[in-house]
Amino acid sequence: MSVVVRIPTPLRRMTGGKDKVEVESGNLGAMVEELEGAYPGFKDRLLDEEGELRYFVNIYLNGEDVRFLDGLDTATSSGDEVSIVPAVAGGC
Repeated sequence: MSVVVRIPTPLRRMTGGKDKVEVESGNLGAMVEELEGAYPGFKDRLLDEEGELRYFVNIYLNGEDVRFLDGLDTATSSGDEVSIVPAVAGGC
């Protein structure tokens, strides 16, 4: 099942500048593994040492925050769109 993954600007250097990539996966965990295989080091940017999403990384499946779905076990279907959104903080 082909899933479109939107790559945020800070991670595009890992994908050769691509803002979108397609991967074959049945769930988000498999998607992360596919990204790691194609772009080594990608997994470390998304997951912590326990294999959970880093607190400053948000992943959305078709606009839904996966933390409110099944996390990395969330199933994907052909044509789904996944957005990786790093948290932004700052200010005075």
